[in-house]
Amino acid sequence: MSKQTTFRGWCSRSELSAAGIDARTARGLLLSSPVADVVAPLTTEDLDKAVEISGRTLTAAGLLASDRVVVALNSDGELTSSLYAQAAAKTVEAVVSTGPRGRMRLLKVIEGLRASVLVTTPSGAMDFLARLHMEFLADPLDLELRLIVLIGEIADDRTHKHLAREFGAEVVELFADPLLGIALAHRRPRGSESSWQDADGSLLLARLDADTELEPPYADSFAEFVVTHPWHSTLAGLALRTGYVARLDGQAKLLPAADHTVGDQVLLRGRWLSVPHLAGALRAIDGITRLRLEINRKGTLDAATLHVTFGRATLTGNPMWKARIEQVLTAVTPVHIDVVVAEQVEETHLPIEVVDQRGQHLGQDRASIA
Repeated sequence: MSKQTTFRGWCSRSELSAAGIDARTARGLLLSSPVADVVAPLTTEDLDKAVEISGRTLTAAGLLASDRVVVALNSDGELTSSLYAQAAAKTVEAVVSTGPRGRMRLLKVIEGLRASVLVTTPSGAMDFLARLHMEFLADPLDLELRLIVLIGEIADDRTHKHLAREFGAEVVELFADPLLGIALAHRRPRGSESSWQDADGSLLLARLDADTELEPPYADSFAEFVVTHPWHSTLAGLALRTGYVARLDGQAKLLPAADHTVGDQVLLRGRWLSVPHLAGALRAIDGITRLRLEINRKGTLDAATLHVTFGRATLTGNPMWKARIEQVLTAVTPVHIDVVVAEQVEETHLPIEVVDQRGQHLGQDRASIA
């Protein structure tokens, strides 16, 4: 991308509706969030191009014609898992798309297929590894995986190295477009490919507080990854803010790894959760005055807890009200969120608060962080 790059608009996923991409009017195959507050239409030509781009990235990441691949990713509305399976099928010997849930099932699929490549999330791979040791009493080396492809979460180099050592496999990470799920770039934890290798040039960095593209060498600051879709029938010309953020050290000339997230969506177990949509859905329940969403990762997987404060004492110990909250959470996201009701009563209403104990999410207001 050059300094002369111009776009017809800048937006985040939450702002797509204002940009004219709305679930009520979109046509064709729609990639959708769990509650269709964000959608992305795909024509037949768009889908073919998405598969082509992902296939090119997977090949650059190390997939070989002789590989047998297991894709263990979510496919709830986004079609991510099946899209990667289609992309890989054009290159490899065999590929199967299976859901991420059920580690025993995943083990049986890997063994049954005699897989050489596993595509999954970083925490999914770490949890699978832990269960191999503690529950299945299996040696990871016996699976004979050649390559582990990580996608969908922020992974540090320590995770890369640990998985590589335990499985005796090469580990590579993919950058996925959070809207379309397309694999756009790859990186390895060390050497000349520790930065994102973006063959299509559709990945760029931008300021948090202005719709301005950054050019290397990058100044010492936070920068957000932005995706462009010049080939897409609807998204062409839009600069889409991804929510992924890198901390630049003032010397980088290539695209660094993402360290954080920003904006009104938080990344939880490889899924993006809309904080405003969550708060809006819970506002329909009478008596709630304060909400605090806490996210941590004490083990191998993310865990989330919603702390709820009521404005009336009669509601604090009411199991029906807690059950209503749990039902709303189930409707809003497929990721499980525990509910804790505060004993004290607070009559003053406050905006929802997000506390990320993983240290990943910087906040909802981009300008204040910049």
